[in-house]
Amino acid sequence: MLSTIQSLPSDVVHLIAAGEVIDSLAAVVRELAENAIDAGATRITLELVPDAWRIRVTDNGSGMGRADLLAAALPHSTSKIRSRQDLAQVRSLGFRGEALHSLAQLAELEICSRREGEMEGWRVRYDSQGCAAFQETAAIAPGTIVTVNNLFGNWLSRRQALPSLPQQLRMVQLTVYHLALCHPHITWQVGQGDRPWFSLYPGSTAREILPQILRDVQPHDLRLATQPVPDQSATLALLLGLPDRCHRHRPDWVKVAVNGRIVHVPELEQLIIGTLRRTLPRDRHPVCLLQLQVPADQIDWNRHPAKAEIYLQNLDAWRERVREAIAQALRLNPASLSEAAHSERITQLLKTAEDSGNYASRSISPDSGSPGPEESAPLLDLRALVQVHRTYILAEHPSGMWLVEQHIAHERVLYEQLCDRWQLVSVESPIILPQLTSAQVEQLQRLRLDVEPFGDDLWAVRTVPEAIAPRSDCRDALLELSLGGDMDTALVAIACRTAIRNGTELLLPEMQTLLDQWQRTRHPQTCPHGRPIYLALEESSLSRFFRRHWVIGKSHGI
Repeated sequence: MLSTIQSLPSDVVHLIAAGEVIDSLAAVVRELAENAIDAGATRITLELVPDAWRIRVTDNGSGMGRADLLAAALPHSTSKIRSRQDLAQVRSLGFRGEALHSLAQLAELEICSRREGEMEGWRVRYDSQGCAAFQETAAIAPGTIVTVNNLFGNWLSRRQALPSLPQQLRMVQLTVYHLALCHPHITWQVGQGDRPWFSLYPGSTAREILPQILRDVQPHDLRLATQPVPDQSATLALLLGLPDRCHRHRPDWVKVAVNGRIVHVPELEQLIIGTLRRTLPRDRHPVCLLQLQVPADQIDWNRHPAKAEIYLQNLDAWRERVREAIAQALRLNPASLSEAAHSERITQLLKTAEDSGNYASRSISPDSGSPGPEESAPLLDLRALVQVHRTYILAEHPSGMWLVEQHIAHERVLYEQLCDRWQLVSVESPIILPQLTSAQVEQLQRLRLDVEPFGDDLWAVRTVPEAIAPRSDCRDALLELSLGGDMDTALVAIACRTAIRNGTELLLPEMQTLLDQWQRTRHPQTCPHGRPIYLALEESSLSRFFRRHWVIGKSHGI
């Protein structure tokens, strides 16, 4: 049961960087819903009447008694903290005691509440100073109902300066989504006017909530990874949309949650986007929710009025844990494979991924696997059976069959090799490139190649990347690299050029070697361009298609 609401001492009030917390309909929803969550609610109902600027939030939390209700809207009154020491160890979503007082100043505020175990509840209306102007007993279920009416009615200039109501409603929806992801055990029912708007059903993790929010995302599109943290009181959980089937046009669903609240942590958000850059199609962004539970004394919520920005200690250590969690989420392992993940793709027409192009045949050698810690990870029991159209490797898996596209699987292997070992070698005779622009010369020099003038509009290249040195088309490859952008773009171009060409016949040992190398890569779901590498057809799908679950008599028409 929460402590009795009390006014904060003046020395604590002066330390709070609250500012004004109520600046929109979404801010009202956020503050009232966070209070409900702090009260232990498992069901929250929101009713909005935008034209009347009315919001009602009903919860089944612990409720308040009469004494707490009389003090609830007074300035800096809260049950969450008591002293300046508490301010440095905030464990609740709310703590400033400002929201209800601000609402009393900006709107008509009424609260009905009944504490669990008490026989009667109370209804209190407040004046503009947060004092109780009217009170009476009320017959309600345990919990709290907060009604905010005519928001900004006494400050019409503020109301007129706000975004349009449709924009504000989208902000309200996003606010509820954020809270639901951080607190998946809660049932949400949201209505607009006299009609239902949307509902979110509870689950054990955010993996069951996100598909209710993003309708084109299925639970089997999401991978959940956790990482141990040296501090036993801290935890990290990463919910990642698999890049071969789950991505966005904008980076609007890269979310970081700390201690139950979505916050803006640019360092971690950019790390996620950068790490997954070469697993997604061009101009697409990941779907990712990173949830951190951090000891209260390692985080400062008192940075931003809306608590949207924080000071987080040990940021470098968290970065490393996030990288490891992403690698874990993308790794191939039996526990993470799901028949449903691929069943929808089985009905699509399989097309050859690569047209004829300037790709030379390359053999697969056993020593060309991707290096690094993933080599020690156990491999799936994938056994190469046959090559299909000299493009796909058909492999047997204990749970079914897989089709692996040989060019892009090899491209992923080579790309990660190049990232780990960028080697330049000298050539016996310099390679002469004609008519390079200054930008092309600068690009080659940026890749650390030895380039120097060799006459009128001629340039001599004396060192080249090891991967293309023995190739007959090395000169064409260098011209291609000179047109690229950064180092990463060059690595992708080299990997794509040197990977085996579709249409190249492979022997069974070569196919098996490629499958083993590909499994060891850090990001085996997609190639560096973001295309899916494999298609799984599970045994259970085959059984259903061939009606093997039918009894013999039924199948013979008896």
